[in-house]
Amino acid sequence: MFEIRIICNPTEAPEIAKALAETFTTGAVRRHPTRDGERVRLYVTAEQQPSHWPTPEAAYATAPSIISEIGWTARGVRDCLHGIQVREFWLRKAALLDRIALTDDDPVSGDAATLAVEAARRLMEIDNAAGLGPNGYADGPYTPDHPDSIREPRGYLRQEYALWNRHH
Repeated sequence: MFEIRIICNPTEAPEIAKALAETFTTGAVRRHPTRDGERVRLYVTAEQQPSHWPTPEAAYATAPSIISEIGWTARGVRDCLHGIQVREFWLRKAALLDRIALTDDDPVSGDAATLAVEAARRLMEIDNAAGLGPNGYADGPYTPDHPDSIREPRGYLRQEYALWNRHH
C-alpha cells in the first residue's frame, strides 16, 4: 500500500480521482486546498490491483521449448511471404521474446523486455487492424484497444497466446 499526493486545479480533481480508481485499488480521496488557495491537494491511499492477465506459467504451460520457437520464428520470417499467417508469426515471436525476457536479469525493463513489449504492441496493431470480430483476435476478454491492454502489452500478449495455444 502507498499514498499518492497530487496537486491540481480544482476542475481536474474528479477526472484525476477517477483515473486513479481505474488504475489502482484506492481508498477515499482526501482533498485540501493549497496554501495559495488556487489549487487543491489530493491524497489517496492506493495499492496495485491484482493482475487479471494470465501468469506467464499459465500462458506458456504447454508452449514448445524456447529453442523450438526460435527455429519456428526463423523459418516464419521466410514463410511470411509464402502464406503463413502474419498474426500467428507476431503472436509466437512476441511470446518467444516475452519468455526470453522472463529469464533475464531485468524481466521488466531490460533489453529483452523492451523487445517483448515492442513485439506485443505490433501484435496489438495487427489485431486492431483486423477488427474486433471473432476473426480479428482470439476473443480474449480484453481487446487490443482496451486501456489495460495498452498499459500492459505483455499481459495482452499472454492472454492471446494462452487462448491461441488452447486451440492449436
